[in-house]
Amino acid sequence: MDLAVIPRNLHFLLGGLVLTLELAAISLLGGFLLGILMGLGRLSSRKWIYYPATLYINFFRSLPLILVIFWFYFMVPFIIGRPLGDFLSAIIAFIAFEAAYFAEIVRAGIQSIPQGQVMAGYSTGLGYYETMRNIVLPQALKNMVPPIVTQCVIIFQDTSLAYVIGLKEFLRRIYLVDSRELRSVELYLFAGFVYLVFCSIGTITSRRLEKRQIGR
Repeated sequence: MDLAVIPRNLHFLLGGLVLTLELAAISLLGGFLLGILMGLGRLSSRKWIYYPATLYINFFRSLPLILVIFWFYFMVPFIIGRPLGDFLSAIIAFIAFEAAYFAEIVRAGIQSIPQGQVMAGYSTGLGYYETMRNIVLPQALKNMVPPIVTQCVIIFQDTSLAYVIGLKEFLRRIYLVDSRELRSVELYLFAGFVYLVFCSIGTITSRRLEKRQIGR
C-alpha cells in the first residue's frame, strides 16, 4: 500500500471535496425554497395550483437523478442554443429533482400542525398565505428539521452522480488520480472514509433532532 498517494494529491482532492460541498449546499438551499412552493401548492384547494404542483412532484420522484442530470446537460443547451456548463447544469438538475422530495417534507410538516392553528390565523383576518408564512410554517419547520438533515445526507451522496457530465467533484477527482497513480485501493478507501465521516455526522445529527422532537 502506498498511502503517500493521498498527501501527494491532497490539494487536488480537497478541491473536489469543496466543489462537492458547494454543489450540495446550493442544491439544498434552492431545492428547499422551491420545495416550499411545491409543498404549499400540493396543499392548495385551487386546482390550477394543486394539479401542476402534484404533477411536478410525482414526475420528478418517478425519475432517477442521473437521467435528470443528463436532460439538463444535453437538452436545455439544445433548447436555448448555448451550453450551460457542467456545474450550472448539475445545479439546475439537483434543485429541480430535490425540490420534489423537499415538497413532500414540507407537506408532511405542515399537515403535522393542528388545524386549529390555521383557523386561529383566519380568525385574526389573515389570508391563506399570510397564515402559512406567519403561523404554520415557523412551527412546521421545527418538525421538518430531522427529515431535512437526512435529505442533506442524501444530497451529499448524490453529488457523486455529477461525474456523468464530467464535473470534477470529489469522486471524479478520485478517479482521475487513480487513472494516473494506479492506486485504486488506497484512493477509494480514502473516498469511502470521507463519505462515511460526513454522512455519519449528518445521520447522528438527524437522530438527535428526532429524539429531541419526540421528547417535547
